[in-house]
Amino acid sequence: MVLASMILMSLLLVVVVGLIGVVVGAKVGGDREKYTAFECGFDGKGEGRFYFSLRFFLLTVVFLMFDVGIVLLLPLPIASNYMGMVSWVGGGLVFLSVLLVGLYHEWREGALEWN
Repeated sequence: MVLASMILMSLLLVVVVGLIGVVVGAKVGGDREKYTAFECGFDGKGEGRFYFSLRFFLLTVVFLMFDVGIVLLLPLPIASNYMGMVSWVGGGLVFLSVLLVGLYHEWREGALEWN
């Protein structure tokens, strides 16, 4: 009964968030002039867009991956009261191994090297 109500609430949440995304993200018609940089009538002084380093973005993604991993590992000792020892240790080892395989892959791809 509890599982069914949790699944129903999860599906309802997904539908509500999806509908909000459709309403908020609806494209409004416009012309090309609307998307140009505004500089008070003066000639443009350069590109209206800025560039960012992809390495910083990849490092941020790796940081978030490990940050979420640590947050998910923190309640593991409390869960040991409700789980068997084998499933508790097995679940923790599987989770840590997935994180370490991801770190190894990022390291091999060179995402953690600064040139």
